Amino acid sequence: MAKSLLRKNHIITKSNALNEMRSNNMSLQELRLLSIYMSKINPKDKSTSKVRFPVADFHAIMDVQMKNVRSSYYVDIAEKLLHKIIKIPYGGGFKAFTLFKRVIFARENEYSPYYFQIEAHEDALPLLFDLRNNYFKYELWNALRLKGKNQLRMYEVLKQYEKMGYRIISVRDLKEQLGIKESEYPNFKNFKQAVLEPCREALSELTDISYTYAPHTKNGRKIHELKFIITKNKDYKDPLALNEFIDMKKAAVDIEIIDYWDMDEDDVDPDVLSRYDARLLFFRGAVNGEFSKEQMISLCDLLSENIPSNVFLDDRRCYDYLRRKYNEVNVKDSQGEIRYSRYGYLKSLIGTK
Repeated sequence: MAKSLLRKNHIITKSNALNEMRSNNMSLQELRLLSIYMSKINPKDKSTSKVRFPVADFHAIMDVQMKNVRSSYYVDIAEKLLHKIIKIPYGGGFKAFTLFKRVIFARENEYSPYYFQIEAHEDALPLLFDLRNNYFKYELWNALRLKGKNQLRMYEVLKQYEKMGYRIISVRDLKEQLGIKESEYPNFKNFKQAVLEPCREALSELTDISYTYAPHTKNGRKIHELKFIITKNKDYKDPLALNEFIDMKKAAVDIEIIDYWDMDEDDVDPDVLSRYDARLLFFRGAVNGEFSKEQMISLCDLLSENIPSNVFLDDRRCYDYLRRKYNEVNVKDSQGEIRYSRYGYLKSLIGTK
């Protein structure tokens, strides 16, 4: 397999202003892409605002390993990236603009491989370059190892305050920075179980910082603010370099990405399957093969964001969890309670714990 040309030990330099903005409902893959983009620019050189990915690397970043991906997929990704709106205070009001101004999917000539290129909007440049103060840094591998968007954003929200050793933030502001709607998890106990605890476990296991937290202020019996104590994680594992992340996710062949989805099980050689494809095929059995590959990819993304990381990373426990939810779909369907989509109903069961 050809090695990725991406360098090791990428460093992200992120302004506090950009970090404190709402995550714009970015998926985990989009957050990863933004992190990798920021690790590849030189924050002292605006001319590096244009970043190009070989298409094989882009597929690995976005967790897409499909043969003959249609061009509409890249159009969809481009439209999503070009609609990520940034809003900053300006003249007593605000100024809004897109984070990226241009996306290109192309190749130099008919013999060269495709590439995917993104370029920052001019109005976003002050948030990305020539940062004189009010910024923080971290190594990219921290972002790549995390399995859910809440985890990645929680890492950045707290990493910004690592030098202070603590951060006091309202529950409302924390939800906003994580990209969680204010109406979600109205009960603090649910917010703790669904977000705070899984993120705490993930950061402690997979990144260079750990945290504890406690209520700081209350409005009556309702918790208003939280105080996070942020410490250096001395027990973290060896970092995962960007090229290792890319190579780990690439298919086992150089030119053609083979899709085993529609093959008979007996014809599939497990030794040439990527870890990702092997898990996807395994989880297909939990839903009796009812859903398409694209739908299963979406379900796996949802699982990574909504169940504890120790469950998601355990194939059998994750399979059993998905199977239980699928059985609930069958029960509700037999009772005539699913009016529209069985797939949509399953997603709602996973997304609501």
